Amino acid sequence: MLIKIAWRNIWRSPVRSWIIIAALLVGMFAGVFSSTFINGWMVQRLRDGVETETGHIQIFPDGYQNSREVSLYMKPGQLTGVLEHSAASATSPRLIVRGMAASAETARGIVAYGVDPDAEKQVLNLHEKIVEGTWFDSPYSRPIIIGQKLAEQLELKLKSRVVLRFQDVEGTLTGGSFRVAGIFRTSNTAFDEGHVWVKKETLSELLGISSQNCHSLVIRLNDAEQAMNVAGELQAELPGTEVVPWKELSPELGYLTELGNTYLYIFVIIILLALGFGIINTMLMVVLERVREIGMLMSVGMTRWRIFLMIVLETVMLSSTGGLLGIFLGMIAVWRLSITGIDLSVWSTGLTEMGFNPIVYLEWDAALVLSIALLVVATGVLASLYPAWKALKLKPSEAVRAI
Repeated sequence: MLIKIAWRNIWRSPVRSWIIIAALLVGMFAGVFSSTFINGWMVQRLRDGVETETGHIQIFPDGYQNSREVSLYMKPGQLTGVLEHSAASATSPRLIVRGMAASAETARGIVAYGVDPDAEKQVLNLHEKIVEGTWFDSPYSRPIIIGQKLAEQLELKLKSRVVLRFQDVEGTLTGGSFRVAGIFRTSNTAFDEGHVWVKKETLSELLGISSQNCHSLVIRLNDAEQAMNVAGELQAELPGTEVVPWKELSPELGYLTELGNTYLYIFVIIILLALGFGIINTMLMVVLERVREIGMLMSVGMTRWRIFLMIVLETVMLSSTGGLLGIFLGMIAVWRLSITGIDLSVWSTGLTEMGFNPIVYLEWDAALVLSIALLVVATGVLASLYPAWKALKLKPSEAVRAI
């Protein structure tokens, strides 16, 4: 009965009620849209960073992370335990060297990875980013895969000749000539201009070490969320190595996730605070306008707590109606934009410099939307307390004589 009375009371002033509902609808729509937009943006950058650039886990020789010495490498026997670990779905051994890539026009500092092309395809998706040429599928004896940005800087095209220069294990300057077999493009310009891929046997020959050795072993896990736990287990099993999960390989990606989640909730809470004060103001006006009516209800035997509950129910119903409508419309928009994406290509240069894809696909997060829905209800309850408390303080004998 009390619920029915509260619902009728809301619509005694339909214009005011619709204004509050519309404000809540717009606020919640903005909250859902912006939170899923930011979530999608962050998840997309995280996915690109892990799946394309770092892999889930990498294993290095002890001390390699700090020195980057090419003479520090691992032998096949050191890594047998990794292949047997149930969480690892694929591995790719790499040789890594820092040096210079030079064309006939200019030169740039790069990091060269010597890899097994088939194994590398199992741990990273860089082969899917090829925009010109192929992933090592070429007739050249020394093919090289380079980023589009580096190709532009060195003025290279497919089949162009590029020379790599670096130091071998003895510290002697060495290098070789390669032919561009493929050009890739990711959403991270800095990554594209600073990394190249060659065949492992070619790089091992130039470095003067066995092709069975490696500087790094990239591991793909069945579940990326288990990277920290698996890294700890592998570290215990592999003395003399450094097992590094993706959050430590690229700390900014880990910070990005944490900051993104924090920002989402701060943004939603700011919206709810603004709406909450609006609800308090409206419901306080409602109570003050109905002083005589409330006094009469008290006079005929309605308890103060039932009146308190009636005011709370009116506020919660009003906020829930607008809030849930906003969330529903936001869900429809998110569903559509998660397929088509939002094109921010007008700012593509700046975004790709920071590693962000200019096409943003909204990412649905059921837990986030549920949290927003619960926060809407909580805001309605909290916003109703002061107006309801004011109603409790009324004295029946004075209230019935109010004009």
